[in-house]
Amino acid sequence: MALLAFPGIRAFDVSVITEVWGVDRTDRGVPDFTLRRVAEDRTPVPMRGGLTLTPDRALSWLADADLVVVPGLDDHLAPAPPRVLAALRRAHARGTPIAALCGGAFTLAQAGLLDGRRAITHWNLTHLLRTHHPRVTVVPDALHIEDDNIWTSAGTAAGIDLCLHLVRAAHGAEVAATIARSMVTAPFRTGTQAQFIEHPTPRADRDADALASVREYALRHLDEPLTITDLAARAGMSPRSFARHFTATTGTTPQRWLVTQRLTSAQKLLERTDHPIPEVARRAGFGSEVTMRQHFAAHLATSPRDYRAAFRQPAGNSPMAR
Repeated sequence: MALLAFPGIRAFDVSVITEVWGVDRTDRGVPDFTLRRVAEDRTPVPMRGGLTLTPDRALSWLADADLVVVPGLDDHLAPAPPRVLAALRRAHARGTPIAALCGGAFTLAQAGLLDGRRAITHWNLTHLLRTHHPRVTVVPDALHIEDDNIWTSAGTAAGIDLCLHLVRAAHGAEVAATIARSMVTAPFRTGTQAQFIEHPTPRADRDADALASVREYALRHLDEPLTITDLAARAGMSPRSFARHFTATTGTTPQRWLVTQRLTSAQKLLERTDHPIPEVARRAGFGSEVTMRQHFAAHLATSPRDYRAAFRQPAGNSPMAR
């Protein structure tokens, strides 16, 4: 794994990348990641607040990287070093996945890697990205997206979501959940979720508390044929009102949330158990193997059987294996 460093990168994003891929958790079943700090030379890279990052590899090492991660920036319009931009272009041409956290999208845009592609950044920077890089298709509201092996994410906490998503895609839900537990953060938020959620009134806060208990109930009864009408009744709301408040509280619709939770449950069952595929579908609440297979294809671009074959095997696959 390559953390790409140059003057002006954000210390928070450097810390996130290091916490996800730079901590030894092999005693808990996490693969033995190798994280390298890559820069133009070995000169310490200055960051805001008097912090510095000491590189341990030169730009040429990107040829050996399985994933390149670009931190966000303090000054989003500051020009990145030309050699860094050229190295990013070479990495993408080789087929190496590249991920940018928050304002790191501006670095990829400077390199021309986002031209004609979809990208996301912090919600407060989307206009700036559109204005200075008009060839980029800026997605208005998401946590993270991928286009042509290039990943971008929204601000701050969404960078954590993207890093965990990349781990999940490569090594399965259980490995990502183990890292998330260690970081004391949520193990999964769907990439299409809204970037931020507003609670403008005390009533909205009360609704959020009521909906939290409904979500907790749903998680305990995923194997049952839950409907939005059922969940709305538990919240004491009409289905329409429930859907509106649920989306305002979580950033996603009840149906999408329920499918996401069932997919996560199925992933863990496929990784942890030898239950037959139909039994996994039943326990995760999909009702049938066919339905579960359709959701795996739509959301994970794989089948339950292929997922089990990939993630029940010993660790050691490429960090971006699908």
